[in-house]
Amino acid sequence: MEFAAAVGALLLLLFVTLGVIATTKAVRAVGRGMERASAEVRRTVDTTALRARSARFGPVGELARTRLELRTSIDSTRKELAAARTGDASLEEAIGLLDRLHEHARVLDREMGALMDHEPDRARVAARLPELRERTAEIRHSADSLRFAAQDRARRHHADELDGLREQIALESGALRHWDPPQGAPTDGAPGVPPGGPVGGLAGGPAGGPVAAPGPGHGPVPGAAHGSGPGQPGGGLRPPRPGEGLGLRKDAPPHNAT
Repeated sequence: MEFAAAVGALLLLLFVTLGVIATTKAVRAVGRGMERASAEVRRTVDTTALRARSARFGPVGELARTRLELRTSIDSTRKELAAARTGDASLEEAIGLLDRLHEHARVLDREMGALMDHEPDRARVAARLPELRERTAEIRHSADSLRFAAQDRARRHHADELDGLREQIALESGALRHWDPPQGAPTDGAPGVPPGGPVGGLAGGPAGGPVAAPGPGHGPVPGAAHGSGPGQPGGGLRPPRPGEGLGLRKDAPPHNAT
């Protein structure tokens, strides 16, 4: 009985501890979400105010436009690297470099914001503009370099994948058309070419076709005389009879030579 009570107390303590841990994590997650949301809201309001002030003339408007260009360059590069990181883990180092660059951009943005909001001497603001624009151009050039490199890498990667896919599709298409003979290969039963012997049918036998008949004035063709074929009695060729092979008959009148 005491053992069961101890086990129940331990289970209750375990459940309470897990509940406290889960509640703490949920509260922290909600807090982080609210912080991110509030930061986004503040950034959106600040960007809207900068866009309104960038339409003004003078050093204040120039500073507002410079700050907008700096923020746009950093944000575009971060979005590009974040999108490319899902398929390419080698971009982690580039993202780390961008984080360090972003810190310098924040320092410069705060400095320009302080000049816009708290510096009443417009001549001093105008005197600081060339140096601030130069620093902004350096940071933008570095951010743009990372973004362009990520875009070129993604484009090259997709091009290599497409080339490999096209080769595989070509091989698979050839395998599916297995009934087509290769180019230049002879086909059985081609017109004008007998399948089993030379052209013209001059060879005797089953594969060579029928034996050609001799013309006038020619001797007997071997194998065409009676009794000379394989399996016939006599075996060899008989001597020609008088007048045989000359195209003469016994009852024909003699032909006078002129």
